Amino acid sequence: MMRSSLLKSSLTAAFLITIFLKPFNASAQSAADEINAIHGNFQIDAQYYQPDSLIGAPKVPEKFLSNVFGNINYTKGNFSAGARYEAYNNVKQGFDARYKGQGVVNRFVRYKTDLLDITVGNIYEQFGSGLTLRTYYEPGLLYDNSLDGVRVISNPIKGLTLKGITGKQRYFFSVGSGIVRGGDAEVNINELFDSVLGKKKTRVILGGSFVSKYQVDQDPNLILPQNVGCYGGRINIIHEGFNFFTEYAYKINDPSSDNKFSYKFGEALFSSISYATNGFSFLAQGKRVDNMSFRSDRNEALQSLLINYLPTTTKQHSYSMLALNPYATQFKGEIGGMAEIQYKFKKGTALGGKYGTEITMNYSRANGLQPIGVSDSSTSMTFYKTNYNDIGKDYYHDFFVEINKKFNKKWKGTFVYSNQFYNRNIIQFNADNAGFKSLKASIGVADITYKYKPTSSVRVELQGLFAEDQHMVTNSNLVAKGNWAAALLEWTPSGHWFFAVYDQYNYGNPDHALQIHYYLATMGYNNGPHRIAMGYGKQSAGIFCVGGVCRTVPASNGITLSITSSF
Repeated sequence: MMRSSLLKSSLTAAFLITIFLKPFNASAQSAADEINAIHGNFQIDAQYYQPDSLIGAPKVPEKFLSNVFGNINYTKGNFSAGARYEAYNNVKQGFDARYKGQGVVNRFVRYKTDLLDITVGNIYEQFGSGLTLRTYYEPGLLYDNSLDGVRVISNPIKGLTLKGITGKQRYFFSVGSGIVRGGDAEVNINELFDSVLGKKKTRVILGGSFVSKYQVDQDPNLILPQNVGCYGGRINIIHEGFNFFTEYAYKINDPSSDNKFSYKFGEALFSSISYATNGFSFLAQGKRVDNMSFRSDRNEALQSLLINYLPTTTKQHSYSMLALNPYATQFKGEIGGMAEIQYKFKKGTALGGKYGTEITMNYSRANGLQPIGVSDSSTSMTFYKTNYNDIGKDYYHDFFVEINKKFNKKWKGTFVYSNQFYNRNIIQFNADNAGFKSLKASIGVADITYKYKPTSSVRVELQGLFAEDQHMVTNSNLVAKGNWAAALLEWTPSGHWFFAVYDQYNYGNPDHALQIHYYLATMGYNNGPHRIAMGYGKQSAGIFCVGGVCRTVPASNGITLSITSSF
């Protein structure tokens, strides 16, 4: 730990010294070059909390909580360096309380030539679709599983890319105990055989990866593997508007808290096929995941120290009622897929009208696996297996149709219908018998914009969620009860200012005392890369997801402030 701290301090100091000494070594460069060499961004999200027992908003001792971060990056020729400072004093409600604190949590130096690309410090990397490795940062989830270590990328010949990484993962304001090591190779067949295939319309890219973690076995009762390997292979075929990608990954036995210390191997298969041409596009994705939780610490849970990423195959919605019950990828196992068709009716046709009409249809589904118990007489232990042709319980499905229509130069609209099924027991509480009924709902959205000046508009948004069974068995304020309605009025008087009022009303709650209006008023100012927004009102409890990775959002009441800026 002392060596890691010393490395962190040295890299940070070297970066800051480089930045501050830069003006004294600028005689050979122009002022424009100096400005272009430094860039970054800052973000502040803060809230003043008021307790509200009716909606379940807790009392916050500090009353005011904030999440703040800032990135500064410097580039000079082949050299680049960067640092990110984060401050959570204290971290906002809904985020892991272990993020309490502040400091430089991300820093790196990088040197890149035609042959070698070397990074020392915090690394964000992805092999293929992420089934074996994906490290990334998502501030909306406060998710950061970066590797603190070394990455080397090499292109020894045209068409061949080799990557190697090693390090420990970020764990709040420290690093995890496990060591992650891995390598990836990708071959662009057309570039490799450029003289023969370089001008062919069909391009083929092959890839393979291997990632392992090392963690000491300190369990007094079990013999746990200290080295756990995961490897995968992939292929990508591209021909004009056609794109096919598939990847398979296999992980050796990895007993952990996620799988209740099962010794079963893990595997994942992800495939995607798409086609796009003028006015038409098609996308189909499918995946099967079985026991593919992969962490650098076998005892962790939730989103901590995840090495890999399991791609979502459900639609990520932006409208509040459609996103009220988002799907979270199930580490223990699932099978699912999504198909989407988008078509634009041409201008001048009966359905296209003067400006054309765009329609999107999407269906996504996720089911569990069907585990079969297997006993091992030699060890007196019980394992399980799964078959590819066996499909388990329904977890989630969503069918929606979206129509985008411009009526004239000033009016345009978006209209959505969705039918959703949501298994609360599995998705929210990870248990078959948590005591909740699944949600079955129809959802409608109408979004109309009137643009009365080039930079001025009024937007009205109406939404409704109609549950088939309003009398749900509940014991948690996370459960959205019965029917909901939502309305938004947004005014943009100029290209800079915006004002909005929003109401989310749980009018169908079986408990009349909980038929609550969640009012919210916001205003803000935009100027290029800078944005300031303030709001006041109530927020209902729920789940917030990005790409199948989710966090719980508690009910809240109070004033919010958001500031973002980049340069």
